[in-house]
Amino acid sequence: MENVWVLRSGKCSPSSIAEATVLLTERRPPVVWVAADDPAELPGVARSLGIEPRHLVVVGAGLAHRTARAHLDHLEGGGVALTVPTVRFAQDALDVRTGRVTCVVVGSVILTAEEGDAGVLDLVHDELDARTPLPERGPRKVLAALLGALVRAVSDVEAALGEAVADAERLVFSPGTDDPVGRVYHLKREVAQARRALVPLGSELLEVVDDEQDVRQDADAARWLRRLQSSVERVDRRLTAHDQLLADMLSVHLSQVSVRQNEDMRKISSWAAIAAVPTLLAGVYGMNFRHMPELGWQYGYPLALAGMVAVCVGLYAVFKRSGWL
Repeated sequence: MENVWVLRSGKCSPSSIAEATVLLTERRPPVVWVAADDPAELPGVARSLGIEPRHLVVVGAGLAHRTARAHLDHLEGGGVALTVPTVRFAQDALDVRTGRVTCVVVGSVILTAEEGDAGVLDLVHDELDARTPLPERGPRKVLAALLGALVRAVSDVEAALGEAVADAERLVFSPGTDDPVGRVYHLKREVAQARRALVPLGSELLEVVDDEQDVRQDADAARWLRRLQSSVERVDRRLTAHDQLLADMLSVHLSQVSVRQNEDMRKISSWAAIAAVPTLLAGVYGMNFRHMPELGWQYGYPLALAGMVAVCVGLYAVFKRSGWL
């Protein structure tokens, strides 16, 4: 199933395939935007709209790349086939969930399909419906709105990851909390997932920016694309900073664990030394040799006990003063 809109005079109106096919036969056809539920439906939709067979090959090429990295093809006559990843942050599970959006611009027709639940195409529709000023005209206006929505979605994911990293930092440095290593590793994996989706988007934006023909035709559009590219680079730097902070938190936590283990070892060693004194004395006087004068003393037993206590108390004071206990 597909949703069809017609863009005319800056207004985005719902339509149908049959109505759009008729409108495309006009001398100055409006922009027809078709959003399919499944990318596999795009070739059939393209045939229904009367798109030339040579362009259908490009639609198929766009579908072939939807399972790979981001891909951009410039078509003859100014057409574009673009496939880029999408991201969404699931706050409940602290997961970055990825998808993919395919966009093919041919003449006055723009075909899109989204895989995943990022809702990028919904953002595009809302932006067009609100008549947000965009630097492009015609079908490339939808493409510009799509690129802007992708960058905003990635920025939202980065902001949510930043909050999750801040919560993890408080957890690492809070006494008496559970082991935060699992959460830190999980967030590092999600940051890496977001960067894997962001880097291809930035590379394809850079290719669009470097298109000399577009730069000559519309300097405002080129400047807008460069600002978009700068936003992608800024988000990438922030994600890198989040990843470095998580690595630092992990290092600090492991240092804290090592310090606690050393403290435990000192305590164990101190108590072992204190316990060794009465064990030694009891072992010596428990041998029962015939010529041991202390065994015949009237106060030998209380003196032995008093010596054990005195030595143990002295060792405890020494260890306490040195910070071992």
